[in-house]
Amino acid sequence: MSTKYTDDHEWAREEDDLVVVGITDYAQQQLGEVVFVEPPDLDRELAKGEDAAVIESVKAAGEVKAPVSGIVVAVNESLADAPEKVNEDPDGEGWIFKIKPSDSSEIASLMDDAAYSSLIESLA
Repeated sequence: MSTKYTDDHEWAREEDDLVVVGITDYAQQQLGEVVFVEPPDLDRELAKGEDAAVIESVKAAGEVKAPVSGIVVAVNESLADAPEKVNEDPDGEGWIFKIKPSDSSEIASLMDDAAYSSLIESLA
């Protein structure tokens, strides 16, 4: 499945009928060493762009926004004991939550790899 991106540096990957969400490698580099992740509550209904989770690092705290609207159906519970997974594997084992989208067309409005790469280059 292809990965899509938000301009707030979240990634979203469709897996079956769910969307897996995490932060990009760029975002984790900007945050530095992640020390705490507070995922959204299960069954929470989120609107696209709404603050969903909190990530704290040694130098900053930030919000992870919902890239699409829907219901939270899973959270990465392993991050409670190992928040460093967000740094070590941000687009794999460091995923934060899974959402069942209420409008599957929303994912099409997110950036593809090329558009996100251009965004990152513009920030350098």
